[in-house]
Amino acid sequence: MNEARKVLVIGGGAAGNAVTLLLRRAGVDVHLIEAKADWNATAGSGITLQGNALRVLRELGVWEQVEASGFGFGSVGITAPDGTVLHAQDDIRSGGDDLPATVGMQRPQLQRILIEAVRASGAAVSLGVTAEIVEQGADGVSVRLSDGSEGRYDLVIAADGLGSTTRAAIGITAKPEPTGMAIWRVAAPRPTGVERTDLAYGGPAFIAGYCPTSDSTLYAYVVEANRDRASIPPESYAEEMRRLASAYGGNWPEITAHITDPAQVNYTWFDRMLVEGSWHRGRVVLVGDAAHCCPPTLAQGAALSLEDAWVLAQLLTGSGTWDDALFQQYYERRIARVRPVVEASVQIGQWQLDGVRDADVPGLMGRTMTMLRELP
Repeated sequence: MNEARKVLVIGGGAAGNAVTLLLRRAGVDVHLIEAKADWNATAGSGITLQGNALRVLRELGVWEQVEASGFGFGSVGITAPDGTVLHAQDDIRSGGDDLPATVGMQRPQLQRILIEAVRASGAAVSLGVTAEIVEQGADGVSVRLSDGSEGRYDLVIAADGLGSTTRAAIGITAKPEPTGMAIWRVAAPRPTGVERTDLAYGGPAFIAGYCPTSDSTLYAYVVEANRDRASIPPESYAEEMRRLASAYGGNWPEITAHITDPAQVNYTWFDRMLVEGSWHRGRVVLVGDAAHCCPPTLAQGAALSLEDAWVLAQLLTGSGTWDDALFQQYYERRIARVRPVVEASVQIGQWQLDGVRDADVPGLMGRTMTMLRELP
């Protein structure tokens, strides 16, 4: 029965690529469209993938490539702004004991691995294309694509990200809201001594941290209060990040010396959003950032998106009936897991904004990550 079904996936990020792979494995006819002509194959600096993300990547069949391309580690350090290590502890293996606690890797490399897998799966792929929902019926959705083609699909999966136009088009009014923080990110060569994530709290930024992404690279980040983007000329991005990073010691001077190209520095506000009630309208269903987003204080954004894809694909390929009851089951399974992660991620940031010195950040992190050891 699944082989006769046709699904449109809107968006070729982590969630869209993952659900495409899982549905193709079950024989579903999938058409994936992505608005960016290059499939976002070069965007971004680095990404921290914790165990629950690695578990899904293993299910996708790309774990070996991820392991070979990234840098695995099992602990996290807390340092003073001058680089003095104050505390180090083992990370929770949220993907199970047979996977690393964490893998850092270059975000473009992860995207390229997923792109290759999607192409090998036999899915139809259209790049530089967007979609408009024309009509919904009881058993399908009519869609008009920006390339002039039209199609009828049994299901549309909206994986078109934080600013999802599909979410708005089906009448879901939730929108991302800024939390008050912003992050500067850059990729750089990895100093020899960097073999895990180290986080410094205090100094001119709320957080200064880095994560190794390969034997020779890392990505570094500093978090401050958000500023009007219009007040920061893009050509000053390297100077702005270098100014903040230069106050930190330890490995930071070597990292800061490589923050020279403003085009390689990314500046992003922290946002939060959680669609409540349901993540579908008829035969259109949301996954990933289209349904929820949280600040990266727990490094769970991509992991939650990958889990969405995994759970939705399990339900779609395990049932003969694609109806409201199935999509509500998907929502209920995911909201119970996503809500505490979003709330914890926001709370950790809020404590920093409020200057709460006795905040139980390690305890909240530990409780949340322990919960994520359970299958989604």
